[in-house]
Amino acid sequence: MAAAMAAFTINDAITKAVSAEMNFGQVMLVRGVFAIALIAALAWHQGALRPLRTLMMKPVALRVAGEVGGTVSFLAAIVHLPLANTAAIFQALPLAITLGAALIFREPVGWRRWLAITSGFIGVLIIVRPGVAGFNQFSLLALIAVVFCAVRDLATRRIPAQIPSLFVTLLTTVMITAAGAAILVPLGGWTPPSGRALGLLALSAVLVLIGYQCVIMALRSGDISAVAPFRYSALLWAMLLGYLVFGDVPDAMMVTGASIIVLSGLYAFYRERIRHRTLAAESSGFPPDGL
Repeated sequence: MAAAMAAFTINDAITKAVSAEMNFGQVMLVRGVFAIALIAALAWHQGALRPLRTLMMKPVALRVAGEVGGTVSFLAAIVHLPLANTAAIFQALPLAITLGAALIFREPVGWRRWLAITSGFIGVLIIVRPGVAGFNQFSLLALIAVVFCAVRDLATRRIPAQIPSLFVTLLTTVMITAAGAAILVPLGGWTPPSGRALGLLALSAVLVLIGYQCVIMALRSGDISAVAPFRYSALLWAMLLGYLVFGDVPDAMMVTGASIIVLSGLYAFYRERIRHRTLAAESSGFPPDGL
């Protein structure tokens, strides 16, 4: 899980760096082409390919739509926000998943977890700081991406077990790549990429695939409640890379809000373990990555 967090966060840093050279629609398109080639080859090798009509199944379609919406809003946010701020807001995703399960699936949530959810979103408000000095409207896009990703993870639970995860991943990646092509012109059109940018985006696709596989290995081989909290190591990677690559220094409000979110999430995981519920732990809980 820690390796997956490192891979995903380095991917985010690469995406943010390359966005100085091209719009994020082009980033989605170019990175997606590399990712499709990798995933299609892996799916073919593992016999995971299925008919395209699988996309017409409601849970699959919802999962793909959530990932596409999350990717667009996430990249729009990460281009304009410090890496650590975006990562901190996303630490509320497991809490959002628990909230969604309670409201949509009527899954029981005790008062302690309601308190953790409320505390976590107070932490988000501290980071976003609406209506005060330092407010950045792109923080709202990061929050919208959290909602989309919660839809993605909740829909994933409803996908029939006989549909391979790798094929769902391939469908998602194809649709995200198509979405990148669709928004390319409105965002400014095609910019001839440098060899450096192409190399970084190819590396980005490989890192995301590595992260995806590491998450599967972690959730299948380790105790879910013990493994899931290690996703918060993404925040440490984001703070480190934000400082080393972009010179961003987290302020007191961001650190305070992030601490509240992480502590709330850890307590929610603890309560889920006590109650033998693993919804948030089993969900990916990660920002959109095109996979």
